[in-house]
Amino acid sequence: MSEVKNYKEALTHSVFKTITQASANLQLESYVIGGFVRDHILQRGTAKDIDIVTIGSGIELAKEVSKLLPNNPKVQVFKTYGTAMLKTEGIEVEFVGARKESYREDSRNPIVENGTLQDDQDRRDFTINALALSLSKSDFGNLLDPFGGIDDLKSKIIRTPLDPNITYSDDPLRMMRAIRFASQLNFKIEKESLEAISKNKDRIKIITKERIVEELHKILLSDKPSVGFLLLEKTGLLPYILPELIALKGIDEVEGQRHKDNFYHTLEVVDNISENTDDLWLRWSALLHDIGKAPTKRFSKKVGWTFHGHEFVGAKMVFKLFKRLKMPLNDKMKFVQKMVLMSSRPIVIASEVTDSAVRRLVFDAGDYIEELMTLCEADITTKNPKRFKKYHNNFKIVRQKIVEVEERDHIRNFQPPVSGEEIMETFNIKPSREIGTIKEAIKEAILEGEIVNEYKAAYEYMIKKGEELGLKVAKHLRI
Repeated sequence: MSEVKNYKEALTHSVFKTITQASANLQLESYVIGGFVRDHILQRGTAKDIDIVTIGSGIELAKEVSKLLPNNPKVQVFKTYGTAMLKTEGIEVEFVGARKESYREDSRNPIVENGTLQDDQDRRDFTINALALSLSKSDFGNLLDPFGGIDDLKSKIIRTPLDPNITYSDDPLRMMRAIRFASQLNFKIEKESLEAISKNKDRIKIITKERIVEELHKILLSDKPSVGFLLLEKTGLLPYILPELIALKGIDEVEGQRHKDNFYHTLEVVDNISENTDDLWLRWSALLHDIGKAPTKRFSKKVGWTFHGHEFVGAKMVFKLFKRLKMPLNDKMKFVQKMVLMSSRPIVIASEVTDSAVRRLVFDAGDYIEELMTLCEADITTKNPKRFKKYHNNFKIVRQKIVEVEERDHIRNFQPPVSGEEIMETFNIKPSREIGTIKEAIKEAILEGEIVNEYKAAYEYMIKKGEELGLKVAKHLRI
């Protein structure tokens, strides 16, 4: 008989003793199961959420735990699912009664009936998530590992407890979760399981866009997101989710001239940027920065392969992609659009860094100039050490120039120092096209360095432009 492993040291938080007492009061067996146990064994830091499974009513147990806790935290009950949740000391605890599940082909929502702990562990997605620790007084902290989850943790393997074809067909979101865990934990998906994902890939169509995006976010936020996206591509899931990325795949050759594979380049850029930022939306920007290249790809004998206007086309595609995936069409989407639209700007000016080009860059990027520079630096994927060094040195020059221009000209988010009201008063005119023309001319003059970004210079320039347009200074303002 194998030795029983005990993990009492994982259960030092006071809430566990309370659950043990509440379970004893109700004469229930209870266990902490899933991610909390897995992450403790992997030493992945302190979990903020805990899943409790009990042989009986999870809702009744949650209510009993709340009675025993200080301040009696509110219990949220989800009757449809037979679950309940409460928060205590910064931790979210979810309670569920052990259950058996069966599935219909057209839905990932199971038909649920009461079951044993074994039944509950059977329904878990992966062996590493079926690990349970007893909360009973008699064997507090003992590990229950019916599927060899501990060995899979040691071997860094993602494996389903039961037949993977059944596991993935029943709930196709588990295919995304397998890939997400492989990406987050840097684990391998077991061969049979990987083949089952490919076999069941079209089942992903029954999963809501919101749930898919939730998993995409987690893949993007992993240390090396390319691991997840390469698995999505390898298993055939990616065309269902992000066909815009699949369209970038492949290298065309005409008359001996080739272009780089923009799919693999994109994944390199995402990995590069992930070393420097945890900003989810900046990582999305890196993932989508070249999506406009597929529809704009052209070949001509004179210049070879071109992707003219791919940034503009890509920015428009961002909106359609966000809408299709039911992602937020708010400032987050606009930020990604802006990053995609401007993704080549710093690269273009890096070879010849003029004050006016930097002023325009800072003006157009506004508060996001730092994010834009981070994206562009991540976009350097050349394997030529000399070129790599040259590009990065050029970006250092651009960054320095941005600092100088900012200090001197205060361009970021600037408004012309002369307002529309003052233009109307100066020339004694009503709202008209001329006002916009004068304001635009002042802005252009400042960005081009013709005048400094100060009131006096802008006022004098306003008078000059107004007179060029045939306007006359109001009598009471004439000197």
